[in-house]
Amino acid sequence: MSDLADTEREVEALLFAAAGPLSGADLAKRLPQGADVSAAIASLKARYQGRGVELVAVAERWRFQTAGDLAWLMTDEREEPRRLSRAAQETLAIIAYHQPVTRAEIEAVRGVQASKGTLDVLLELGLVRMRGRRRTPGRPITYGTTDAFLAHYGLASIGDLPGAPEMRAAGLLSLDLPSDFAVPDPNALAADEDPLDEGDAPEFHIDFLGEETT
Repeated sequence: MSDLADTEREVEALLFAAAGPLSGADLAKRLPQGADVSAAIASLKARYQGRGVELVAVAERWRFQTAGDLAWLMTDEREEPRRLSRAAQETLAIIAYHQPVTRAEIEAVRGVQASKGTLDVLLELGLVRMRGRRRTPGRPITYGTTDAFLAHYGLASIGDLPGAPEMRAAGLLSLDLPSDFAVPDPNALAADEDPLDEGDAPEFHIDFLGEETT
């Protein structure tokens, strides 16, 4: 068995040098057989707690990042003309809580017709992905969130989203949800969902950002 202190140093080195967050499995592949990755991560997390750099989980993967209370040191204030429209923000929230969800189902929750550009921006930014096809007439495309969505909002997992009552009050969840409603698994196909057909891919509009009203 690898010594815990050595494993901790090895995990620290890997996370420091990695281009992106690493899962426990990613780390284990590079470490000697028998290395206790979980214990090493727990020890590192405790050691870096309260430091300028902390060890955090993002989408069930680990990375070092600047402590939240020091974010002001990294802030570069500038005008940002490109931003998600309100329609895109609402659509993203609906997808996060209802996934897998079709365009028609998004429209039903919002109460307005969704423009193609709204989904285009979410797809291009990598916040949303095409998951599969619903087993209903027309086999409509279903949408779900991505790990980039979790990283963007600083969520360790989809289960860390705000509770259903708050989102229902904001009008972003249907009022007829079942009593056993739970945040969906963005990586698992639903019972009435098929994988995407070969060749399925989003086609983006060029102008998809701005003050969209629907």
